[in-house]
Amino acid sequence: MQVKEVGINFEGQPKIYSFDSAGFNLKLGDYVVVETARGLELGKVSTEEKLVEIKEENEPFKKVIRIATEEDKKNKEDNIVEARKDKSRIIEIIKNFNLDMKIVSVELTLDRSKMLISFTSDNRVDFRELVKTLASEFKTRIELRQIGPRDEVKILGGLGPCGRPCCCTKNTGDFEHVSIKMAKNQGLSLNPSNISGLCGRLMCCLSYENKHYEEALKLMPKVGSIVKTPDGEGTVLNNNLLKRTVEVKFEDDKKEYGVSELKFDKIVTAHSDLED
Repeated sequence: MQVKEVGINFEGQPKIYSFDSAGFNLKLGDYVVVETARGLELGKVSTEEKLVEIKEENEPFKKVIRIATEEDKKNKEDNIVEARKDKSRIIEIIKNFNLDMKIVSVELTLDRSKMLISFTSDNRVDFRELVKTLASEFKTRIELRQIGPRDEVKILGGLGPCGRPCCCTKNTGDFEHVSIKMAKNQGLSLNPSNISGLCGRLMCCLSYENKHYEEALKLMPKVGSIVKTPDGEGTVLNNNLLKRTVEVKFEDDKKEYGVSELKFDKIVTAHSDLED
């Protein structure tokens, strides 16, 4: 089955979601109303329509409900203002319940049929009674969601150590797996303050160039090993993975060579020289 796919993203979220354009002639930048797992939302067309084949066993794309009207856009703006006011009241109510919760964000669906509240806590929180009170106070369905520190930064934003907005707020749709091995592969200092983002977790950007470093490592000799150079045998002092060059020490001198100029037996396989 063929459908017209269009990419939609939502305010404050870099990820693009696929929807069936449902016969609408949509252009980049158009605002549309769509049904999501959260409820009715206002989204923006971020990719052009294209025909795609959907297999019968796959779940079909949800359809665009309508092109957004001026009233829809105004409702969205009004909801943002209302949610800010509601947040202050929610914090007061939580204090009355004496719950260990930090409210990160409050959002209202486009038709105000649901209020979505994201919070952080160091412990599991029993918020059943709180939900009843909030539903009675705001006359709508309440969805409370406990999130981690990475999601908190993604919602609130901020500047990373590089001086640019955090990757999770601008570049990444879903969080990629990041490991300490990536930092080792890139020869970075393993001091937590140097490789951690605002969330206190490993920086997302460590994954961006990791594939290049892994490929480069497979070509390099091990630090401390003996290599044959055009000037004789020497000991490997350092590998420059970006330039793919090797610094070699001789008895009274040292030189830099391209890795293709050398002959050697021991290959670096994924940060082994950093772990010895």
